[in-house]
This record gives sequence, structure tokens and C-alpha cells, in this order.
Amino acid sequence: MIINVAVKPGSAEQEIIKTDGRNFVIRLKSRAEENKANIELVKLLAKYFNTQQKNISIKKGRKSKKKIVEIR
Repeated sequence: MIINVAVKPGSAEQEIIKTDGRNFVIRLKSRAEENKANIELVKLLAKYFNTQQKNISIKKGRKSKKKIVEIR
């Protein structure tokens, strides 16, 4: 499954908001420094979709707030 993610790093709380179909807004506590936000994103999505972290990959937008993520 492919999803579109809008990330908001540096938020007070972690939160996943499904806006529609395959679009999500995700608030992360980590800042976008040294890949920390991407690591937190993968962990959070793995928990949300009840899968292992190795089954989640960021296909596009590693350095952007808008990402395309594949969940296997």
C-alpha cells in the first residue's frame, strides 16, 4: 500500500490523522535533524499499521515534509 504523508516535526505530541483514503497528517516530537524525524515516522507507522518497521519505507521525500511511504 502506498500512502501520502504530511509530516509536522517538532510537535508537542505524536499524532496520526487520516484525512482521506491514503492521505495522512502526522505530528512527530522529533525535529527534522539527522534523520530523527524519519526514524520516528517509521516507528509510529509500524505501530499504527501493526507491522514491522522493516515493512515500511519512505519512497519519496526523505528531506521533505511531504512524503510518499510504502507499507508492505
